[in-house]
Amino acid sequence: MKSYPHHFAKLVESLEKLPSIGRKSAMRLAYFLAYEDKFSALQIAHSIETCVQELRTCESCNGISEGHYCEICLDENRDNGELCIVANPRDIFLIEEGGEFNGKYFVIKDIETLNLKALEQKIIQEKIVEVIFALSPSLGSDSLILFLEDKLTHLGLQFSKIAQGVPTGVSLENIDQLSLLRALQSRIKV
Repeated sequence: MKSYPHHFAKLVESLEKLPSIGRKSAMRLAYFLAYEDKFSALQIAHSIETCVQELRTCESCNGISEGHYCEICLDENRDNGELCIVANPRDIFLIEEGGEFNGKYFVIKDIETLNLKALEQKIIQEKIVEVIFALSPSLGSDSLILFLEDKLTHLGLQFSKIAQGVPTGVSLENIDQLSLLRALQSRIKV
């Protein structure tokens, strides 16, 4: 960026590294933050700095927390016997936005980093009766589900996974064959 001030160009480059932010969006954001609303820019910078310094991994569920344990793991009202397995902490936020799930969570990024003993301990301590897999449909996810069912079967758990299929508002011609097949296999009576 030849004709831009050095610091402005660096800000644009930094913003471009964010997910779903292209060059034009980075330019608009940089201009807004650096020139039009400096107070908001400083608030955002402070919030980012605080998050980077204060956030950590929950020792119980591997979610995001500010202390040793996250708010969900500490919430005694969330004692319904359900444990939702997700692939990353961001998925917890997405499920929580819906406001329907009132159980606990456990984040498993992949089999290689899985601490099976910690998962078993959480299941026993939390008196879990149902494990719900909220994983994106893939062969890797299916393998993980089968692996965990096999390793945890001795605990007498019920296993389920979130429904898959056709999203609301999308025509069938825009659905991939695997999603359409799973939607047909998982159909419900009306």
